[in-house]
Amino acid sequence: MPRYFFNVRHRPGPAGLARDPEGEELADANAAREHALSEAKAMIARDQLVTIRDWMDCSFEITDEAGQLVLTVPFSDTVAIQDED
Repeated sequence: MPRYFFNVRHRPGPAGLARDPEGEELADANAAREHALSEAKAMIARDQLVTIRDWMDCSFEITDEAGQLVLTVPFSDTVAIQDED
């Protein structure tokens, strides 16, 4: 199974990226996206990082084992959008 790394972007530039050194083995990019959303929800619920002022400004930059960007998943994607009729 491929390994994906869930790096957290919380502000522009190199200092604004918290790198995931371990990663997770997951079936595919869709599974990686679902994992990212689940982790984002958990991180928002914990809210223990005082350096993060607004979680909705954060995103996961998911890379593969070669370091190539596979997906960007904004934490704001954890909020369900209601369709207006």
